Amino acid sequence: MEATTGAVGASSADGSGHNTATVVLGVQFGDEGKGKIVDLLCQNANIVCRCQGGNNAGHTVVVENTSYDFHLLPSGFINPSCMNVLGNGVVINLSGLFEEIEKNEKKGLADLHKRLFISSRAHLVFQFHLLADHYEEELRGYGKKIGTTMKGIGPTYSCKASRNSLRVADLLDDFNAFSEKYRDLSNNYCKRYPQMREKLTTEDELKKHEEFRERIKPLVRDTVKYLSDELNSKSKKVIIVEGANATMLDLDFGTYPMVTSSNSSIGGVFTGLGIPPRSVGDIYGVCKAYTTRVGEGCFPTQMPEGVDEVIRQKGHEFGVTTGRPRRCGWLDMVMLKYANRINGFTAIALTKLDILDDCDPVKIGISYKSKKTGEVMDDFPASQNQFEDIEVEYLELPGWKSPTTHVRNFDNLPLNAKNYIRKFEELMGVKVKWIGVGSARDAIITVY
Repeated sequence: MEATTGAVGASSADGSGHNTATVVLGVQFGDEGKGKIVDLLCQNANIVCRCQGGNNAGHTVVVENTSYDFHLLPSGFINPSCMNVLGNGVVINLSGLFEEIEKNEKKGLADLHKRLFISSRAHLVFQFHLLADHYEEELRGYGKKIGTTMKGIGPTYSCKASRNSLRVADLLDDFNAFSEKYRDLSNNYCKRYPQMREKLTTEDELKKHEEFRERIKPLVRDTVKYLSDELNSKSKKVIIVEGANATMLDLDFGTYPMVTSSNSSIGGVFTGLGIPPRSVGDIYGVCKAYTTRVGEGCFPTQMPEGVDEVIRQKGHEFGVTTGRPRRCGWLDMVMLKYANRINGFTAIALTKLDILDDCDPVKIGISYKSKKTGEVMDDFPASQNQFEDIEVEYLELPGWKSPTTHVRNFDNLPLNAKNYIRKFEELMGVKVKWIGVGSARDAIITVY
């Protein structure tokens, strides 16, 4: 494995002379460090896009000891010359959007309003969506809760699917018609959840959105046309798509029903931005050197109590959006290979290797077998109930018991750390392009 250093860019053109978009996706359950990799790529980028999810996502980028938390905004704002796009597949809470803009501007990021385009087709998150999120979670009962972030994302996507939603375009069109539809939606939710009526401030919310209407107007574009023009431009353009959440939280392919409400795998890029498959170049998967999961749901390689707490504290494994402690576990190669079948990764960014510096041994889950029959399972189970019958077979590797946070070249990693990376590549069948060894912006090894 040859190690290289230097500037890192993203693919920008296919063989036909068209520009292509580089996609960054989470491989596991989210919180893998996608923001750090997007930040690395977007140093040379012209455009960074979000294609799905809402402010239920959370990416942290550390630049010169300043930590920037992005929930709805793309991480491309760190680059002062980069445009940022919220595509039609994103659901937008306008209160949260403007709060996030103001918060990051106070930290020193400039001209955020001038560097953001919002799709006119994006759907809006409202007060009744947030309340419905709480009520729906409560109604699921003990042991059946999804672990939602309570940001109203699921109810908004439900509204969208049932064709009752309001979009950015509706807000900018006839405000009287928008207000009438808003009141109708509010009343419909109150019929479903009578306890909601006393908490809703419908007229106040409409006044706020009338103000938001003027603030958002300069930012709204037909982002399908904008991206098409940029992808087909004769000049070189570096375009990054920043996935939110992760493959194992995908609405179709994740551990349903403990998933998010959008397609957070490669398919969401096409439907959430309106770009064709030929316009995608490299697809980079971001994966921790171990596994974490926040909220409920199956977790076959979860560590025993005590061991997981050591990893949680050392890795600061608490949700960016909710602050909830993340459950910690070993790498799950069955899950990772399943994610690769869906996304077809070009390469992997393996993050937070340094968190395993004191572990000995280190483990990788390499297969599932049935507790009842002892048979090895060939595929990733579709049902939560199937996971109750799973026993994980592990490969144990010797730890390296040596700090890696200072390392910037693959050849300088401890031997056992290099062996861990090589075994990862062998088992997954995908090369590791980057290795994260700390939270600092430069704490990353470019392998090739």
